[in-house]
Amino acid sequence: MANAFVTLVTNADYTMGAMALARSIQRTGTHADIVVLHTGGVSQDDLLPLQSLGCRMVAVEHLPLSDAFNERHARRNLHGAAPFTKGRKPNFHTPLDNFCKLRLWQLTDYQTCVFIDADALVLKNVDKLFDYPEFSAAPNLYESLADFRRLNSGVFVAKPSLATFEAMLVALDQPDAFWRRTDQTFLEAFFPDWHGLPVFMNMLQYVWFNMPGLWDWRSIGILHYQYEKPWETDHPRSNELKPLIDLWHAFHDGRVIDIRSLPPPAGAA
Repeated sequence: MANAFVTLVTNADYTMGAMALARSIQRTGTHADIVVLHTGGVSQDDLLPLQSLGCRMVAVEHLPLSDAFNERHARRNLHGAAPFTKGRKPNFHTPLDNFCKLRLWQLTDYQTCVFIDADALVLKNVDKLFDYPEFSAAPNLYESLADFRRLNSGVFVAKPSLATFEAMLVALDQPDAFWRRTDQTFLEAFFPDWHGLPVFMNMLQYVWFNMPGLWDWRSIGILHYQYEKPWETDHPRSNELKPLIDLWHAFHDGRVIDIRSLPPPAGAA
């Protein structure tokens, strides 16, 4: 059976991210498929550039969740009950969309899938991730070593299975269930013995200024633009993250850039 890199697009903004991601994956020389899950929030016109790159397009619906669950996890309610204090989520971020990631487990024509958020870039071949067990993810590391206790669901390794998907639906929509960080908190609870990926397989952009000594361009397999997105015109961290933003635009525009020539962050050893 084949393997696949999988991402999710839920609006026009994330199609821009997926374009850069798909181009970055293709440059690594992988033979794995690139699958784009897309919801009804994306127009066919916005999907055409991804189709032209040879991505496999899979239309998905929101999960069949209760009205009470959907109300608790609506943007205004979730962000009010569990505000983001370390960075800013853009206005196009819709928390309920995140649960569509679980549709990956329905892709049973693949043996192993590596999910990568659309706000990420693959900087070198990471096919070795297909050899990792389910469920594997990197720690949510971007501020201190205390972050190692939590996973980040922007990159994970999974084995599609309809039985697993059905079990997830049952576990997800329990009475009064509140998943503070949506799919991320849920997956951490559903797979309590999750396997750790190296942090370089999901290098979060805030490491650039919070933990510069950890940054090594030669080691980074996947760069993840958590919080503010590199295509935002009103990016509040744009000055601090300019080299990373410029890198994203180079991939999006199809330009070739030598990763080895990029400067280290200020304060790096």
